[in-house]
Amino acid sequence: MAHDDSTPGFFTASLEDVAGLFRKGSMWPVTFGLACCAIEMMATASSRFDVARFGMEVFRASPRQADLMIVAGRVSQKMAPVVRQVYDQMAEPKWVLSMGVCASSGGMFNNYAIVQGVDHIVPVDIYLPGCPPRPEMLINAMLELHKQVQEQPLFGNRRAIIEKVERAALDATPVSQMKGLLA
Repeated sequence: MAHDDSTPGFFTASLEDVAGLFRKGSMWPVTFGLACCAIEMMATASSRFDVARFGMEVFRASPRQADLMIVAGRVSQKMAPVVRQVYDQMAEPKWVLSMGVCASSGGMFNNYAIVQGVDHIVPVDIYLPGCPPRPEMLINAMLELHKQVQEQPLFGNRRAIIEKVERAALDATPVSQMKGLLA
């Protein structure tokens, strides 16, 4: 919010500033834990770490009510179409946080059964390293995402950027997997 010198004592804010404030203060993550990182994600919602102070206390079970997907843990090839389906069912604008080294790059599981990074399936906004990352690290990543959300233009070209990233991810995915993702 900028201070306007022509009217002393009053603050002015643009529509984008206000919308960014509302967006960052009302993010609801979708429940999507796949492996051991999910335990740390659940601990973040406990009273000790209290993610509710950031407006994120409600982990939604329905993707239609969520705007943040936290992919916590390794993503198997069989689970990849489900991750994509949940992402597609989320309302716009939506964001993705990749939690843990397995979700970000496949981790130590460099084999045919594990997707080598969730960014091959959905566009990722924040990568959180660690095996498993602590709840404090997840809160820090959420705060970084809040900064990105607040600075994002209201009527920007986010959809065009996401479509470009999604197309690159689909181009990098083997043909056998694309049948499941595009169906």
